[in-house]
Amino acid sequence: MKSYCIHQIGQLPQKVNKSIPTVKDDELLLKLSASSLNHRDIWITKGLYPGIKIDATMGADGCGQDENGQDYIINPGLEWGNNEAYQASNFRVLGVPDDGTFAEYIAINKKYVLQKPSHLSTLQAAALPLAGVTAFRALFKRANLQKGEKVLISGIGGGVALFAMQFAIAHGCEVLVTSGSSIKLEKAISLGAKAGYLYHDVEWTKNLLADFGGVDVIIDSAAGSGFQQLVKICNPGARIAFYGGSQGKIDGLNPQTLFWKQISLLGTTMGSDLDFKEMVSFVQQHQIIPIIHSVYALDELHQGFHYMETAQQFGKIVFEH
Repeated sequence: MKSYCIHQIGQLPQKVNKSIPTVKDDELLLKLSASSLNHRDIWITKGLYPGIKIDATMGADGCGQDENGQDYIINPGLEWGNNEAYQASNFRVLGVPDDGTFAEYIAINKKYVLQKPSHLSTLQAAALPLAGVTAFRALFKRANLQKGEKVLISGIGGGVALFAMQFAIAHGCEVLVTSGSSIKLEKAISLGAKAGYLYHDVEWTKNLLADFGGVDVIIDSAAGSGFQQLVKICNPGARIAFYGGSQGKIDGLNPQTLFWKQISLLGTTMGSDLDFKEMVSFVQQHQIIPIIHSVYALDELHQGFHYMETAQQFGKIVFEH
């Protein structure tokens, strides 16, 4: 079968021929219909991710069919463990070191598959898993989002940020967004966000406070020096859940502001098997449709990688197999 593997650090995945996987008693063999790209895949090719295994098939997200024609969506979080509060030491994400979804077939343990939500196409379903479960856990399990609260999603346009926006809107919350692109802000507002702010505008926090009086929950992936700006717009009792650190270390936080306003800082990553099941159920219940920026053929994988590195996408980059 055709498979795209990490062959050398500093190179994009290389197409190789592998044998169709042998299936164990507790596994399903899925013929993959679609997969999608995550920033994790970029980091792996650059050697910026732990546990890299050379010649492993890449790709965490996927949707595929079994021999009976049933469509399944794959949970990419492997071996979370029994504690819902945090992942076990052997937790890992599908696609390096385990063979992933950038291939024609995958053998996957039956406990990591759920039937595809009926309202989604296979392309839409493949866009959901990693980003969807990350957003769901950040909002509902870590930040304990309540209906009617005001939510800020930073860096709108990426997969997790967009799912967080869609989930919060579906939950009956007022959603605000930030971006470095006015075009992305306009798109987010067209999808239901109440307002958008350019984070390089030095007045953006003042403008938000004047417009909305502060927020109750913030979902962030950047950290870095801009994190101080997020604290400024927190209402008393606010929760900031962050799942990334693309802008580096958080410096200069004023602890007095944090403790006086009872602000909670909540680290989060991926999600448990239960989180994944509840996320898919939430998507089915609210008929949420993942936002896809572009679709490439699997053999156009490198084009998808190159486009993601431009940071221009608004939605997921999906590969049709």
